[in-house]
Amino acid sequence: MNKRLYLLLLALTLGLEPAGAMHIMEGFIPMKWCIIWYLIALPFVVLSYRFVARIVKASPRMKSTFALSAAYTFILSALKVPSVAGSSSHLTGTTLGTLAIGPMAMPLVGTIVLLFQALLLAHGGISTLGANIFSLSIAGPFVAYALYRLLMGLRLHRNVAIFVATFCGSMATYIVTSFQLAFVYPDAVSGIMGAAWKFLGIFAITQVPLSIIEGVLTVVVIGLLDKSQVNTSVYTGGMKEEAQTKKSLRPQVILLSILGAICLALPILAGIFDIGTGTDDQAGDMIGHLTPGFSPTPFWESFEPSELGEPLLFALQVAIGIALFAWGYYQLVYKKRLKKEHEEHI
Repeated sequence: MNKRLYLLLLALTLGLEPAGAMHIMEGFIPMKWCIIWYLIALPFVVLSYRFVARIVKASPRMKSTFALSAAYTFILSALKVPSVAGSSSHLTGTTLGTLAIGPMAMPLVGTIVLLFQALLLAHGGISTLGANIFSLSIAGPFVAYALYRLLMGLRLHRNVAIFVATFCGSMATYIVTSFQLAFVYPDAVSGIMGAAWKFLGIFAITQVPLSIIEGVLTVVVIGLLDKSQVNTSVYTGGMKEEAQTKKSLRPQVILLSILGAICLALPILAGIFDIGTGTDDQAGDMIGHLTPGFSPTPFWESFEPSELGEPLLFALQVAIGIALFAWGYYQLVYKKRLKKEHEEHI
């Protein structure tokens, strides 16, 4: 279990750019459907809370694990990168948290993440929170977990299992979002399936290269973090042992620090350069095509950051995530390693 916690440090590779993407924005679906998705998502959130409370009580170390999972999903789900045909979209981030603590923890993580983003970053919405929880932190994680267990049961290489689970978990989020919108805005001729294909043409096609990127990054970073677990073979005692541990961890720490510096710069760069039209904007255009005269009807007005302040707020979000993961790395890798080496050589 603790070994998988190292997956969460991938957040150090991230940067942010505000947009809707897999989050259905406030006012994009009518209240009836908002209520339906709340009713579907709520039992998962309650069960998730009980699951997290139980594992935290059984192991106090799981408090930091849960905090890392929430911070990781919070950062990665807001990462906007260019995709195909001049569009841009987001990675999801829930698969790695799923592999670290299990899919039942993710609905609660997703709720925290989505509430924070909706209230402080104008990202997603309050009325659409239930729909977003279901797509981001229920559908994606459970698909990823099921595939990971299946592939590991078939004795595939672990890297292959992680890549496929990450790819499919990311795609599942966007596929579900496409159907959520298709239920509300069916095509006048071809119905729900016709509308679903149109939305899939926006979300799924755009997401394919991003899901590949997320899968590759996951495999690469797992390998990097696995190296942090290699024990030093020579006991030198006292301060020398600590120096030996610092030296053996230095390559990983340096690389993660470089990635952290890069991701702090990305939000500012994304605010300066045009990286393409967001899939949320394209989905809004498609809704207008399927339902002539459509206009979003927000049920709740969120805080709207200024054009100048938006990149700075997301850079701050990156900095908070990096701080949390740096603390997690120290607690779960460095301190544990020192303690283990000390116990082995007493």
